[in-house]
Amino acid sequence: MMIITLFVLLFALMLFGVPVAVALGASTMIVAVLFTTLDPMGLTMHVFDGLNSYTLMAIPMFILAGSFLSKGSAALRIVNFARSLVGHMPGGLPISAIFACMIFAAVSGSSPATVVAIGSVMYGAIKEAGYPASYAIGTIATSGSLGILIPPSVVFIVYGVTAEQSIGDLFIAGIVPGILLGTMLMAVAYFGAKKIGFKGTKPLSFKERFKCFKEAFWGLLIIVIVIGGIYGGIFTPTEAGAVCAVYAFVVSFFIYKDIKLKDVYKIILDSAITTSMIFFIIANAMIFAHFLTDETIPQQITQMILDANVGPIMFLIIVNILLLIMGQFMEPSSVVMITTPLLLPIAVALGIHPVHLGVIMIVNMEIGMITPPVGLNLFVASAITGLSLKEVVVASIPWALTIFVGLIMITYIPVISLWLPYEFPHHWETFKLFLTGLF
Repeated sequence: MMIITLFVLLFALMLFGVPVAVALGASTMIVAVLFTTLDPMGLTMHVFDGLNSYTLMAIPMFILAGSFLSKGSAALRIVNFARSLVGHMPGGLPISAIFACMIFAAVSGSSPATVVAIGSVMYGAIKEAGYPASYAIGTIATSGSLGILIPPSVVFIVYGVTAEQSIGDLFIAGIVPGILLGTMLMAVAYFGAKKIGFKGTKPLSFKERFKCFKEAFWGLLIIVIVIGGIYGGIFTPTEAGAVCAVYAFVVSFFIYKDIKLKDVYKIILDSAITTSMIFFIIANAMIFAHFLTDETIPQQITQMILDANVGPIMFLIIVNILLLIMGQFMEPSSVVMITTPLLLPIAVALGIHPVHLGVIMIVNMEIGMITPPVGLNLFVASAITGLSLKEVVVASIPWALTIFVGLIMITYIPVISLWLPYEFPHHWETFKLFLTGLF
């Protein structure tokens, strides 16, 4: 009865338009007072303990870094570099947009920021090249969602804190799935362009490509610093966030000279507001998660699932259906904070790796960001193009289906997510030993 009341109250509050964060905290407090002897003030103390986390400090740092780079010419330089490599292919401009989104996602860590930065540059160019408006906006809105999968990703940090998993492992685990989904989207763009009559052009010379690379170099270097630094053990993800923020400021202010000193205050203020919103969600979700744990609700649900003889395949089907539905109505961080305490114990009991589950959850959240009624990327894409929300939704359907196919692959082929963080290091160590013996 208590479990049913908790979830009915939670979704009823959200249905009446109560913000997700408030609904989480209020429903938990009400049920705690009605059904338990828990001290509500004791629950709030766990919020401060939970937010007093070294790992969570990475979130404002990566948000600030993305803000610095989004305000300047980093996006344009990355787009030009992407076009220099793949722009000559049939569908070269849409493919360039997808490729640029993949790169910028690794710079900003934010899906909406990726859609704004790349979409503002590429939407007009793709339309002027003769592509339908729907083709242009569908490409950008969908590929922009890779911002929460390709590291650094704020949602991965939220999952890592909630599931008590290594943020570095999660970041690394997102690389191969991100490349896979980006490649699938580029393949759709390529064959779609050929189908509507677009042909390839002469590729740029090596000299021209190298010039574009030099112009984008300082922006691209941030990817090497973050991923290389974490994977190489030079610094932690939190330290990587701090380095990333300082580096983004130096690049934007001193090298590219995109921002003035007067702009810095506004950028920091916007980043602080975004961080506050995310932390408010996390704080209330922590009350919810702690209450579930105290009342052993995850353990009860896990036992029910195991008693019903639900295997890993059926469980993952249930997980995907649940997350796809929730992702259509709620912000990704909220969904992750609510569902992780419930799903993780079951996944572990069924032999599913926590990092693999995290990647599955993030890909589901990607799809949620490009599906109505609350898909944030759809609203952002509509705002920057002037198209109606309905037009953006219809344009995004083929691309969303492509990511859905990728989700099925990632769900049932764990090696896609787990090879790079767990298998590759062993092979690398073996290779280094071989070289040592050879020389």
